[in-house]
Amino acid sequence: MVFSARRSVSAVLRGAVLSLAVAALVACGSVGGLYGAIPGDNRPHAKVDRARGMPIQGIDVARYQENVDFARARGAGIHFVFMKATEGKDYIDPNFRVNWERARDAGMPRGAYHFMTWCSTAAEQAAWFVQNVPADPSALPPVLDLEWNNHSSCKVKPSKADALEKINVMLTAMERHTGKLPIIYTDMNFHRDILEDVYLPNTFWLRSTAAEPHERYKNRPWTFWQYTQTGVVPGVKGEVDRNVFYGSTGDWLMFLSTGCDPRAMATLQASGRCQFAK
Repeated sequence: MVFSARRSVSAVLRGAVLSLAVAALVACGSVGGLYGAIPGDNRPHAKVDRARGMPIQGIDVARYQENVDFARARGAGIHFVFMKATEGKDYIDPNFRVNWERARDAGMPRGAYHFMTWCSTAAEQAAWFVQNVPADPSALPPVLDLEWNNHSSCKVKPSKADALEKINVMLTAMERHTGKLPIIYTDMNFHRDILEDVYLPNTFWLRSTAAEPHERYKNRPWTFWQYTQTGVVPGVKGEVDRNVFYGSTGDWLMFLSTGCDPRAMATLQASGRCQFAK
């Protein structure tokens, strides 16, 4: 009886140790389809490996990355940066202006994004964006970030018709201000609820950190892909979102010159857009 009881206790202890080991592996990203850290990513997912080998890599930053050394990031192979500028009708990222200037001085192509909220009007948000974001001809097209505001005090979820009306007001104002067709950034939930099966001429930037975008967005054409939120880049403090441009170096140079995806040039040029930079 004593021997049997000791075996039982030992088995329980071994089981507890094994459970803790599995939990640790999960936390470190070593099971469930995730790898351990690799250069450039603390918790890479196997299903986005293709992104890591694509030639035109980028990042997006906000105040959380603090003092970004854009020259160092550029030297490490980062080709572009999108940075948070404004949110709603009255918030500006405290690091936006310094990020905007430092990226320009480092020769890093950069674009500004506005985070859309659903508790203020599109007209108010457009006016705030125009007031705070320079209309710089050398910048990348502006970005409209479209998500549900789950992590803010604004819990409003407009109908599809109301959301699309606000989106169109904002896109029109951003294009008028910058002279460039805005990029739409979105995630799977918002795309499913509002944007799925809706045609918009804009370039899409899609978030998909555990699969390729076509698997999550019903084959929505994409130009930019946000493939991890645990990226590691020289010159950037802590973790950072990493992104990739869809095409080759030649495609990228065309995008820089026109602000448009080369695959859509024929259609968009007919509407007077995508003029080559002088």
